[in-house]
Amino acid sequence: MTANRSALDQIHMQIQWNRLLSVVEEQAQTLVRTAFSTSAREAGDISAGVFDVQGRMLAQAVTGTPGHVNAMAASVGFFLETYPIDTMAEGDVFITNDPWKGTGHLNDFTVVTPTFLDGRPVGLFACTTHVVDVGGRGFGPDGRQVYEEGINVPIMRLATAGEVDRGLLHLIGVNVRNPVEVEGDIYSLMACNEVGGRRLVDMMREFGLADLDELGRHIIDSSRAGMLEEIRKLPKGTWSNSMRVDGFESPIDLVGTLTVTDDGIEVDFAGTSGTSTYGINVPLTYTQAYASFGVRCVIGGAVPNNAGSLGAVRVTAPEGTILNAPHPSAVAARHVTGQMLPDVVLGCLNQIIPGRVPAEGTSCLWNPVLLGGHGVADGDYGKSRPFAMNTFHAGGTGARPGKDGLNATAFPSGVRNTPVEVNETIAPLIFWRKEYRTDSGGPGTHRGGVGQIMEIAHADGAPFAMNCMFDRVIHAPRGRNGGHDGTAGKLTLASGPSFRGKGRQTIPAGDSIVIEMPGGGGLGDPAGRDRAQLAIDVRDGFVSVEQAKAVYGWDAATATAGDD
Repeated sequence: MTANRSALDQIHMQIQWNRLLSVVEEQAQTLVRTAFSTSAREAGDISAGVFDVQGRMLAQAVTGTPGHVNAMAASVGFFLETYPIDTMAEGDVFITNDPWKGTGHLNDFTVVTPTFLDGRPVGLFACTTHVVDVGGRGFGPDGRQVYEEGINVPIMRLATAGEVDRGLLHLIGVNVRNPVEVEGDIYSLMACNEVGGRRLVDMMREFGLADLDELGRHIIDSSRAGMLEEIRKLPKGTWSNSMRVDGFESPIDLVGTLTVTDDGIEVDFAGTSGTSTYGINVPLTYTQAYASFGVRCVIGGAVPNNAGSLGAVRVTAPEGTILNAPHPSAVAARHVTGQMLPDVVLGCLNQIIPGRVPAEGTSCLWNPVLLGGHGVADGDYGKSRPFAMNTFHAGGTGARPGKDGLNATAFPSGVRNTPVEVNETIAPLIFWRKEYRTDSGGPGTHRGGVGQIMEIAHADGAPFAMNCMFDRVIHAPRGRNGGHDGTAGKLTLASGPSFRGKGRQTIPAGDSIVIEMPGGGGLGDPAGRDRAQLAIDVRDGFVSVEQAKAVYGWDAATATAGDD
């Protein structure tokens, strides 16, 4: 059909497509600007997109995370199975945080809203955000079944004909530790879809569109064709890669097999470890989201992300593995496992296109959940203010082809670090240190990104708890193609004792927790590193003089760091 259109028609279609992208970006920015919780407002842990009436994603906002966006792309189909489009009316809004029909754990609420033009449904807007609390044990990996992890809202109506279900909001509010923030975020989700719907109607009236059928076909067909064009440049065949990560009760082996055909790329995780008895299991939609993102990082990255391009990458995992955990497995910390999958996929691609693939990085977020209040931590909490806070932080990424890794930057999630100043305003905590971690980036021709060190204490000297969901504490990010491994993470009390990488643990009264985040792996032989760049690393404290001499063979007497 595309070939039969005139050049002018093609231009009109592209203008409409670009306008649709601006619509979903305004949708996402509305959510960020109106959100109550720091996870959305500061870290940008959200997603937003527009779908046709069949539930196919036509456009996604740039603002957001791959786990939310790509899992949400599948989630809308589940909404339509429960509430077919012809049963929806203007003013209806639908909601769920079902991990297997949403984006992987209970802390993520997904809201879907139909948009009508002249009384007819023409599209659907969907959005997701991570809320600060859903009750239960709190955001952490200690649960043994999903029932322990918080309130589970099935796919249901949040509003009917514009009337919000106050009973549902009340039910959610009395089950969470931060009812104002959670309810506020749910209203923000509704608001951003409403803005998206209004802008879509404005766009359709401006271009004289009665529906999105033709534009949707153009977007999906063009994107699929563009993705397949990139895939067909690769050699055909099958490649495998495995990666061992810390796990909880025992290490986990993530095993991926990638097959390239003329019809797309298939990724299968047969051979991966079975489900955990703790909350680090991953529903399949989240596995598919991050595995497909790993492919898209280096194959077809310029092709817009929608149902067409996503359909060219097919991801499977046997049920019962940790990457396709069945209900009622505990899944609260599914990100700590699922965010490792791009590294597994990239390890396969490195065997095909080694000059285009980065080294392994910290990958999973280092986002401590900090809690205070009666019964939360061991010891007497006294009269200090109770709190529950989720703060987002990251270690270093793996070195990139032709470039060093990014320091203290979240990849693959893309969320931002939460500012210390904001954290200290919403909880009685003091962040005594936040600094780069010298020598944590793996040496290489291109150095891995360095991690960071944070030290946190209670402002009143009271005990408090930390839900630890950290990986790469035992198994460090690996270098590629001659690059060295990054440095593993480390958790210690200022008084000396070490913490485990996972599970709720208490910071005693008067003590503080020191969190040392991993660095990314290096890429290429360290002997090939530019000497002037190495001198800058030493000057800036990313690499110590000792490591520069021992690993890179650095001669301080002849080194110059330049003026930049």
